[in-house]
Amino acid sequence: MSTELAICPECGASWQDGLTCQDYFYQMLYWENEYPGHGVVHHLLVLCYHLQHPRLYSAEIMPGVLKMLYDFVEGGVSPQEMRRSMRARVDSGKRDFKITARADSQGSYSHPVHWTMRAGDVVARGADEYIASVNLWARSMLDALRKSGNLPANISAG
Repeated sequence: MSTELAICPECGASWQDGLTCQDYFYQMLYWENEYPGHGVVHHLLVLCYHLQHPRLYSAEIMPGVLKMLYDFVEGGVSPQEMRRSMRARVDSGKRDFKITARADSQGSYSHPVHWTMRAGDVVARGADEYIASVNLWARSMLDALRKSGNLPANISAG
C-alpha cells in the first residue's frame, strides 16, 4: 500500500492519502449536520479554517476577521452578539468591501505563521471531542498569530 504525502501550500498541513484540508473541513461540517449540538462552534470552525487558508478571504477583511477571532476566544463574545454588532457593517447593500477573495484581493499574512493545530488535527480527535477540539484549535490559532506578529498589539481595542 503506497502512501501519498503532500503539503498544504497555505497552512503547511501534511496531506496523506489524498485527504486535503478541504476534506477535513467538509468532515467537520458533516459532523455539525449529523450532531446538531456540534454546531455551537460553527463560527469558530469557519473562522479557523479560513484564517489558516487566508486566500479564501479578501485582503480588506483580514483585520476584521483577526479581531473576530480575538473577540470570540479572549473576549467571550457569542456568535449572536457578533452578528448584532456587525449587522450594519457587513450588509452587502451598504458595505464598500468584499469578504471573499477575488483575483486582485486575497488575504495573506505579513509574517510566516507556525500553526500548532490544523483541521486534520481536529478530525483526528474524532466527533466525540469535536467541540473541545475546535475551541482548542481557535485558541492555538490566536496564540500562533500573536507569536508570529500577525495579530496587532491593539487588536482588543474598539
